[in-house]
Amino acid sequence: MTQSIRKKVTFDEFIDWYPEKSEHRYELHNGVIIEMPKPTGEHSELGGFLSLEIGLQCRNNQLPYFIPKECVVKPFRDESGYEPDIIVLDRQAVANEPRWAKGSIITMGSSVRLIVEIVSTNWRDDYLTKAGDYEEMGIAEYWIVDYLGLGGRRFIGNPKQPTFSVYQLVDGEYQVSQFQENNPIQSPGFPNFNLTAEQVFRFGLQPG
Repeated sequence: MTQSIRKKVTFDEFIDWYPEKSEHRYELHNGVIIEMPKPTGEHSELGGFLSLEIGLQCRNNQLPYFIPKECVVKPFRDESGYEPDIIVLDRQAVANEPRWAKGSIITMGSSVRLIVEIVSTNWRDDYLTKAGDYEEMGIAEYWIVDYLGLGGRRFIGNPKQPTFSVYQLVDGEYQVSQFQENNPIQSPGFPNFNLTAEQVFRFGLQPG
């Protein structure tokens, strides 16, 4: 279960507080420091699989992007800070980030080519809070990988089932395309991704 440290802090106070070499991950939500739940084995495997596939897309298509090991995204408001499961950064744009070199902190949406959040029990954060903040920052593309079908019915339909959601920024607002079962995933930023939702949810393994 997600645990919280109930003391309102600013983003800078959160960064100063963040313990070095911590075995836990933390985020700042509306001024409250949240200890993020330990990922399950499936969650970790899926994150590794997607990082590899996205990294191959960057290399094979000679895209000037990279996937950092660690990164904190600071939305426009000063009470929140997130550590995405996966973030893809534009190498040239990051050169203009004032807090990247010393703190691995991203403050400008133009630096981000893609953010991926893998859904766990705190699904409202991914579908509501983070989607709104990423949209406001102008982050071009955002994937919500709901491999267990945990999200609310208003987001993934009824009956619930595993869903891969691609949010694309169009005229300053997110438009969402959703993929389930054997639907090929269509990504505006990575058009050669060439995987179905089921292949992602199975970590690329073939059935049988």
